[in-house]
Amino acid sequence: MLSQKQELRLTQKLSPRQILLMKLLQIPTISLEQRIKQELEDNPALESDDFEDNAINDSNDNMDEFTDDAMLSEADSTSDSEQTYDSMQDLDDYFAEDYDDIKGYRGSQGKDNSEDEVKEIPYISRQSFQESLHLQLGMFSLSAEDLQIAQYIIGSIDESGYLQRTAKEIVNDLLFNMRMLTTQEKVQKIIKEVIHALDPPGVGALTLQECLLLQLERMEDTKYILMARKIIKSYFDEFSKKHYEKIIQRLRCTQSEFDEILAILLKLDPKPGYLSNDIQREASYVAPDFIVTHNDKDGSLHLILPNYNIPELRVRKSYAGLYNEIKDKKSISQEEKKAALDFVKQKVQSAEWFIDSISQREMTLYNTMYTIMEYQKNFFQTGDETSIKPMILKDIADTIGMDISTVSRVVSSKYVLTPYGLYSLKFFFSESMQKNDGKEVSSREIKKILSDAIDNENKAKPLTDDMLCKILNKKGYNIARRTVAKYREQLGIPVARMRK
Repeated sequence: MLSQKQELRLTQKLSPRQILLMKLLQIPTISLEQRIKQELEDNPALESDDFEDNAINDSNDNMDEFTDDAMLSEADSTSDSEQTYDSMQDLDDYFAEDYDDIKGYRGSQGKDNSEDEVKEIPYISRQSFQESLHLQLGMFSLSAEDLQIAQYIIGSIDESGYLQRTAKEIVNDLLFNMRMLTTQEKVQKIIKEVIHALDPPGVGALTLQECLLLQLERMEDTKYILMARKIIKSYFDEFSKKHYEKIIQRLRCTQSEFDEILAILLKLDPKPGYLSNDIQREASYVAPDFIVTHNDKDGSLHLILPNYNIPELRVRKSYAGLYNEIKDKKSISQEEKKAALDFVKQKVQSAEWFIDSISQREMTLYNTMYTIMEYQKNFFQTGDETSIKPMILKDIADTIGMDISTVSRVVSSKYVLTPYGLYSLKFFFSESMQKNDGKEVSSREIKKILSDAIDNENKAKPLTDDMLCKILNKKGYNIARRTVAKYREQLGIPVARMRK
């Protein structure tokens, strides 16, 4: 049975303007130039100092473009904007302002007159790991279908060089994603005969054991190579745990013979893709979104936002002035005139929103980084990582009066250049731990002490987690052994027996 009832709901919706700002906040500064170029191409009402303001002629021929079907359909889409203008009077009011007085975007946060603005960042273009693998397929005589399968398999190889999908999963992927029907046997054959033949040796393996075997199979069949293959095939578990005495007994070899075999095994690459990816990472280095400088004389800090090739933005004056030109047009109907005016209004309004969002983005980034800089002032003055204080997103959000999600977007994929090196903004956020004296310290400080202790340990007798725990306890850090193990793993440091 149908019924009517009143219901009160409270909902929160982001306006198109807010959504635009949120998206711009996530973009690294070095990528912002491309986003601005895209907007300049899409919106004729927006211009920069790199483009001349092409004045729109006063002829009737040029006015025809504002009454075609494409423009009418775009004007219809403006009904979803923040405010819809339903009458000519609304449009009169909107365009009554003087666009000569509208301020554009100049990028002024953190700038001073003496600073030379960074205009260009050089990049070295090199071949990526994936590109290298794809190019090597040209050395094989493959049918069109086999080539497509091989390319798909390469796409499933991670940056370490390992294959992330089994032959069965690849068969299903090819069927559902590419409508290609094949068999596990065929996929496995391509993996074995093609993918495993690519350089670097060991690429395309599913496990570490298979990766090492693939590298050994590329080597000449000498006595020690054959024994090394046997160790990886039959005694891999003992080898990974460094139970070398058991291996010597089972191989019935001497200690000197085993030392020769071990020297071969230790030269194998457990992550064959990393070398190629490291070269690529060195070639395309990260450009900082912030620069912090330190004055050695008075200890003051200065924050700069480098605007790489970001132009000055403004509303195109001739486009804003087009309103009166269309309004006085006699050769078009009222309906066409209204559609044309709505179109102009939508483009001008979009340009205003974009300029305002870019300015707000810069101000938000500056305020967030400035607060982080002040919060971690000791680190930025000394470079001592143990001086980093516990800090979470909420601490910064509360200080600048913004939502945690906004700070999270600012921090994401952003880097700051300091006198002590380049750091990700996420580096400065860490949980807090309490010392025996009640003082709160950052987990970053504890990790630094752990790292230093392991760096200075006797490699013949490396420190166990229990020993590391006792060292920290003596220094006043009330920390459990399992927490030490967690921090050690986060630092990428293996257990003691693997550090001999």
